[in-house]
Amino acid sequence: MHVADFTIRPAEPRDLPGILAIYALAVETGLASFELAAPDLDEMTRRHAAIVGAGFPYLVAERDGAVLGYSYAGPYRPRPAYRFTVENSVYVAEAARGRGVGRALIAALIEACAARGVRQMVAVIGDSANDASIRLHASAGFEHAGLMRSVGFKFGRWVDSVLMQRPIGAGDTALPG
Repeated sequence: MHVADFTIRPAEPRDLPGILAIYALAVETGLASFELAAPDLDEMTRRHAAIVGAGFPYLVAERDGAVLGYSYAGPYRPRPAYRFTVENSVYVAEAARGRGVGRALIAALIEACAARGVRQMVAVIGDSANDASIRLHASAGFEHAGLMRSVGFKFGRWVDSVLMQRPIGAGDTALPG
């Protein structure tokens, strides 16, 4: 999918150094991720392979070979009853924020999950003050589903998680096929 001046496509192993650079900055300077130390390239490679190997979408936004952002969906919880629900993640490079990259990534991710038969997508957003992520998800049709207060501790303070949710396809209005 080509959007404006960038392309959304499935992430490939060659994209992982760029993905890692975006994620490492988020881990080391922000509260979107509750990891305390950025993983190395081997770990990011393992995570990418696990998501893709399980049949879930893992997408990248790129322009001229540079990774601008990425998104993926994975199981919301491991129990079988959750098999039609995924949790999403979206990260955008600092220099690409505010240019529609996040919106394009989340829209493409929703489309890919719908094609897989997913019925619900859940966002677990680190930090209740993460207005950019909350607005991004709301613009993609997510609704506020809850707030878990002080469930994380990072940078010397307690951090909330915001839960948002959106139906995909028929959502809960029809039984799965």
